Amino acid sequence: MEEDRTETIETKPTTPTTRAVVDRTESVAYDPFASRRMAAYRVTQLIYWVFGLVEGLIAIRFVLKALGANPSAGFAEFIYGITYPLVLPFIGLFGNLQNQGSVLELHSIVALIVYALAAWLLAKLAWILVADNRSAITTRSTQYDSRS
Repeated sequence: MEEDRTETIETKPTTPTTRAVVDRTESVAYDPFASRRMAAYRVTQLIYWVFGLVEGLIAIRFVLKALGANPSAGFAEFIYGITYPLVLPFIGLFGNLQNQGSVLELHSIVALIVYALAAWLLAKLAWILVADNRSAITTRSTQYDSRS
């Protein structure tokens, strides 16, 4: 008599060999316009620093005048001498209020406002002229396969 034989074969599913196993992926991004933007940032910071110094000196002048500081004292004389050319275009614009040696210099306040606006406008102009607002990022990717 003939025996019936049945054979069962089990196979494991195989993964496709087209896919590579990657141990490490490296990506490098480079912006060719970053140096121009950094230069523009530095120029605007320099403009703000210079005008901040001017504004600080005028503010000290305003406080010294308002508190009635002795104009022949060394520090007051120094501040008045340094800031006189800065407030000169605004002298005579308004009358100064005086009371027992204290002077409210309205032209110093006007100078502070005008110099703040000039600083902002120059900084914006420098940014427009120097900075390159395009954003082009070049990306390079490298994959390493450690199995080979």
